[in-house]
Amino acid sequence: MQRTIGRFHVLTDYHFQQRYSHAEIARLAIEGGADTIQFREKHSGIRHVLKEAAETAEVCRRQSAVFVVDDRIDVAQAVSADGVHLGQSDFPIPAARRVLGPEALIGGTATTLEQALRIEDDGADYVGFGPVFKTASKRNPASVKGLATLTRVCEAVGVPVIAIAGVTAERVESVMNAGAHGIAVMTAITLAANPVRAAADIRAALDAASGADTVVGRTDGLT
Repeated sequence: MQRTIGRFHVLTDYHFQQRYSHAEIARLAIEGGADTIQFREKHSGIRHVLKEAAETAEVCRRQSAVFVVDDRIDVAQAVSADGVHLGQSDFPIPAARRVLGPEALIGGTATTLEQALRIEDDGADYVGFGPVFKTASKRNPASVKGLATLTRVCEAVGVPVIAIAGVTAERVESVMNAGAHGIAVMTAITLAANPVRAAADIRAALDAASGADTVVGRTDGLT
């Protein structure tokens, strides 16, 4: 089957800010133009995580946005998410595909070209690559990769590449010129004085740089 990979991914957050719930962040980001929401909650018990994820999933369904769960395939299954985004130490992508099935959207995080190629070989639909720029949203972030490395990754892999970390509206054009399909942001939205306006600014920059909202992801071997 064909899966559509959004260009504008927003990660939810209740660690760096407590103004908005995960569901509220999703609603505001989608109102501003986000097409994909990634639920990210690393600090709460499972019952609370399931409640927040279910509420966020419902917002995405009502507003026709793609809903992906970070790290947790069990949570993704429980709330009928569209898919998962997996880090290097999370559930292996081939096993996640077996568990979630051929229709699930699966992305993987890479910090090197070798990891990006392996993620593609493992059957992911897209690669989240970074940190492209400096970020304060991870406790121990990998070294900044920069636009030159992003370009090499985009040229080497055959699935869409989503640039992550430190991406702002002002940096969107350079990221897209490097070959990225889209971007993933968190604090640029969640810490903004006006999240809807911040998302709208990024959406406008993406549309100006790309000329389209989405492209079709990998289709090989899927029916």
